[in-house]
Amino acid sequence: MVGSGPNGLTAAIMLAKAGLRTTVFEAQPTIGGGARSAQLTLPGFVHDVCSAVHPLAIGSSAFAGFPLAEHGLEWIQPPLPLAHPLDDGSAAILAQPLDETCVRLGADGGAYRRAIAPLVRRWRELAPMIQAPLLRIPAHPWLLARFGAVAFWPAAPLARVIFRTEAARALFAGIAAHSVMPLEALGSAAFGWVLAAAGHAVGWPIPKGGSQAIANALASYFESLGGSIVTNHRIQSLAELDDASPILCDVTPRQFVAIAGNRLPDSFSRKLEAYRYGPGVFKMDWALSAPIPWKASECARAATVHVGGSLDEIAASERTLAWTTPSERPFVLVVQPSLFDSSRAPAGQHTAWAYCHVPHASTADMSERIESQVERFAPGFRACILARHSMTPAYLEAHNANLIGGDITGGAQDLRQLVLRPTRMFYRTPLGGVYLCSSSTPPGGAVHGMCGFHAAQVALRAWRNK
Repeated sequence: MVGSGPNGLTAAIMLAKAGLRTTVFEAQPTIGGGARSAQLTLPGFVHDVCSAVHPLAIGSSAFAGFPLAEHGLEWIQPPLPLAHPLDDGSAAILAQPLDETCVRLGADGGAYRRAIAPLVRRWRELAPMIQAPLLRIPAHPWLLARFGAVAFWPAAPLARVIFRTEAARALFAGIAAHSVMPLEALGSAAFGWVLAAAGHAVGWPIPKGGSQAIANALASYFESLGGSIVTNHRIQSLAELDDASPILCDVTPRQFVAIAGNRLPDSFSRKLEAYRYGPGVFKMDWALSAPIPWKASECARAATVHVGGSLDEIAASERTLAWTTPSERPFVLVVQPSLFDSSRAPAGQHTAWAYCHVPHASTADMSERIESQVERFAPGFRACILARHSMTPAYLEAHNANLIGGDITGGAQDLRQLVLRPTRMFYRTPLGGVYLCSSSTPPGGAVHGMCGFHAAQVALRAWRNK
């Protein structure tokens, strides 16, 4: 196994459970890929290096089959999964009870319920289908078709048609912006419906102690099965792995071409080299002397706060992802875990985590723009900052080679690359016994382990049929 992100560790567990002697090689000193935590600002302040909130992890079919609680993973559900402050001092909210959300949406509560209630009610059936390759025959085709009827559309036009109030439109726009696509792009609405439905069905939880706890629990379970992990060991060539089989690579297409070298047919190399990476992110972490002083009280009850104002403003910000210059007023995703997890900061102090989307490999310093957006909805925020830490797209890639150009999704998530990801072969490669299992394979980005889960199933079927 090359790479110890959640997908790599999940695949390794699957192989070990099948009785294969399995070793994971990780280039960095610590395991975890996009699920790492570290003291980035001051001693005693624990920050999530990449991912922070995990609706798709707690709802993962793969993770559900592992005894991760026995290996230290504890989920914390904040009182509200999400708050979205508005300029008038109010906030739209996504509460886990669907009824509460609908009541708060007022005139749009009925429209919201009609669109999302079927997805929430049958989430346990829907989630495995949307976390599998899209060309697989679905177990519940009518349910998937119903999802497709609201998911295929561009998020911004759909929100304007379905909703009448600014609050409902802004709430949906912020959730859909997790697609890291312009909100006029086909399929961007899918991310809004999936994450909203997950919020009602399973919540938007944070792991106690930080996202590193997810990786540590996966690693602990893997080692209990007899697996071994080698850190500080970057695999430069498949030749280093001798005759091991199967080999699963939790890397993106660009890295795979590099380590496979001339073993790959030229035609397949060209397909991988043509794979498109998506926009990047600029990330900040803060050590704070006090909680963020939001104007809207609802924001203090949510671990996740979407900072970006109206639908029109969020759409304008995400539209710049196709340009070379990032937005002056970026849409910012803020997480404040220490409000609900005292292990993240010294007593009486707090941490906060935030990022905004930027064009691929952007070199712009977004620190001032991000802090200005937070200050806009939380006057006095800057006065609470004890220390800050910023990560450019280049910084992120240097610390996790899968984050090409700051792309945290493993490649552009438009319709074409969601269906054929990274090629028509999905997890397979032309090299016998060698597979891809990163977020560049279905179902794509986020911490859920499903890319590794499906890749390991493919590899095990082939191994058993030898």
